[in-house]
Amino acid sequence: MSTPAPSMPAPGAPSLRWSLVVPVKVLAKAKTRMSEAAGPHREALALAVAADTVAAALRCDRVRGVIVVTDDPLPAAELAALGATIVPDVPDAGLNPALVHGAGRGRELAPDAGVGALSADLPALRPGDLGRVLDAAGAAPEAFVPDAAGVGTTLYTARPGVPFSPAFGGDSRAAHRARGAREIVLPGTDSVRRDVDTPGDLRAALALGAGPRTAEVASRLPSLA
Repeated sequence: MSTPAPSMPAPGAPSLRWSLVVPVKVLAKAKTRMSEAAGPHREALALAVAADTVAAALRCDRVRGVIVVTDDPLPAAELAALGATIVPDVPDAGLNPALVHGAGRGRELAPDAGVGALSADLPALRPGDLGRVLDAAGAAPEAFVPDAAGVGTTLYTARPGVPFSPAFGGDSRAAHRARGAREIVLPGTDSVRRDVDTPGDLRAALALGAGPRTAEVASRLPSLA
C-alpha cells in the first residue's frame, strides 16, 4: 500500500510541466450543500470558487495549461477569459469519464506534459503550494493529494505516457491508493487540500486566505459574518 511521500525531483533535474483538468458543474446543480448558508448567492459562490481555483492554477509555473470541462456557458465564458481551455462534457457519463475526456485534450495540446485532475473547489489555492505538490507528484507514475478530511481527493496526476485513470467519488483516497497511486502530503500545502463543500469548509478556506472572488461573495453571506 502506498504511503505519503514528499519525493522531489533530483537537484538540477528539469521540472515536469502539467496540463490540469478542472471539472465545473452546471451552476444550477453546484454547491447544493451550501444552499441554506448561501441562499440566493449559491450559484455565484460556486462560480467564484471555481474561478479562484482556476486563476491560481494558471499562475503556477508548473502548469502548462488548464482544461475546464463544463456544459454551463456562464462559467465557460468566465474561465475562458482567465485563460483556460474549455471543452464540453461530451461523454456525459459522470465525473471520471469527463476528466478522462479533458485529459485527452490536454495530451493533444501538450504531449510532453503530465496530466492532472484538480478539484474546482479550492478557493484558497496558492500557486506555490500547487507547484510543490506537482513536483512531488512527478516522481511517481500516478499520484494524488487527499482532501483535508482524509477521505476524498483534490488532485490526481499521471506522468506523460501513463494511463490516466482517476477514481473520484466516495472514498476516493482509498480508491486511488488501492490502484497504486502515490499519496502526496507535504507540510505547508494545506491550500491544495482545502476543498469547499460545506459552510465549515468555506470558513476554513477563508481563514487560509481565499481568493478575491470567493471572499467577495462570502462577505454577502450573513451566516458567515
